[in-house]
Amino acid sequence: MNIHNASIEEISMLQLSDSFFPSGMYTTSGGLEALYYSNRKITDADQLRDLIKVYLEHQIGPADCSALGNSYEHIQRNDLQKLVEVDNMIFSMKLIEEVRNASTRSGTQVLRCVSSFRTDNRILNGYQEAITGLMMLYGFSVSMVGAALRLGVLQHFDGQRIIHELKPSISETVEKNIDRPLTSMWQFAPDIDILQIAHERMSSKMFIT
Repeated sequence: MNIHNASIEEISMLQLSDSFFPSGMYTTSGGLEALYYSNRKITDADQLRDLIKVYLEHQIGPADCSALGNSYEHIQRNDLQKLVEVDNMIFSMKLIEEVRNASTRSGTQVLRCVSSFRTDNRILNGYQEAITGLMMLYGFSVSMVGAALRLGVLQHFDGQRIIHELKPSISETVEKNIDRPLTSMWQFAPDIDILQIAHERMSSKMFIT
């Protein structure tokens, strides 16, 4: 790959992982909003960092990241049937309706947006699956930090420190799960499930999850 093509792909990666990209991730809090209004408030940056780590290591990593890796392989083989199988499986693993709906909307929005300015799929084929996994986990972490900022839980400098301190967890989670077979996908974070259920039942809320 020449330098020009590498630079274009790097810029494209930045575009897709930026919070400005209209994926809808900025409208999610991962249940943080419900926690904010409960008796178990997040009171400092370290607590938020640890909460995001649980999401990454016990929910998004072994489930969504694994699904992403499998999807990438099936796309490379042009195997639409297997791709749909992966999509159905990850959809069924999202126990909370609010989370399922948000995930579907976000994924659809990404595809629609990319399709609006690219008529081929080279923008996706140019990425290795691990890089795409890093983008996904990084984007989720930023969405959680952004929600905390809008809720007034922490300040911008704290948010940047959290993202920096999460880099090893993001990298390790992708490495452990991007090549995970579809048959071994899992997620187990019951406290987070309960938190997301509580958010789903809120009558008035700022975020969709």
